[in-house]
Amino acid sequence: MALSALGLALAAAVLHAAWNLLLARQRDTAGTTAVAFVAFVVALAPLAAATWRVESGAWPYIGGSGALELLYIALLAAAYRRYELSLVYPLARGLAPVFALAVVVAVVGARPSVGEVAGVLVVAVGILCVRGLRSGTRGAWLAVTIAAAIAGYTVIDRYGIKHANAAPYLLLVMLGPAIAYPVAVGRQRVLAAARPVAVVIGVASAATYLLVLLALRLASAPSVSAVRETSVVIAVALARVVLAEPVGLRRFAGAALVVAGVALLALG
Repeated sequence: MALSALGLALAAAVLHAAWNLLLARQRDTAGTTAVAFVAFVVALAPLAAATWRVESGAWPYIGGSGALELLYIALLAAAYRRYELSLVYPLARGLAPVFALAVVVAVVGARPSVGEVAGVLVVAVGILCVRGLRSGTRGAWLAVTIAAAIAGYTVIDRYGIKHANAAPYLLLVMLGPAIAYPVAVGRQRVLAAARPVAVVIGVASAATYLLVLLALRLASAPSVSAVRETSVVIAVALARVVLAEPVGLRRFAGAALVVAGVALLALG
């Protein structure tokens, strides 16, 4: 993997963990999320306009992915309002590629490799370490649902992106959620949350996608994906240092195992 691609993928990992940390710190995570995704669309619009290519075959994928993105952002805001970043983030990010693999196997009939099976097992062990054997299941189940939403739109986008350029495709996918979610949250809460930090979260989220796209031009998708998921360890470390969450050695080790398992899935 070229150093330039490695740097871009690592930057995407740091940025993704950072904007999730900022969101988790907000008092009204739903209002902040609503403003952030409006900022996401506005920030992405110029690049989408400059690279516009959307074939008619992209629209079914855009609709399906947009619905799952809406579910994702709503659940993410709810999860960060109730539970720890160091619990939600590793479970959601770690389980998503496992679920995506399961969908591909079930729908397409693909056969998982030995590396992919090993990756699933390592992720499972890591998740047990992150949440603990005696922890309650409410936060964990919400993170699992978020992971399922991520897996769903990831699989859809894998095929939808063949019918459009990346920036306009992503803009159209996010346009619906950026309109519908603020309406659901309510005007007063959105106006109250319209602060610079929400805009920073939205722009950082858009920049994360763009950094990954740039990295994919220089390196293979599996290697970029594997490096990108180091955000799990970064997020757990930030949760301990910035949010003072009770992150011990077990949770750190679990986050590291989740990253290792995802790497096996990506490279397997």
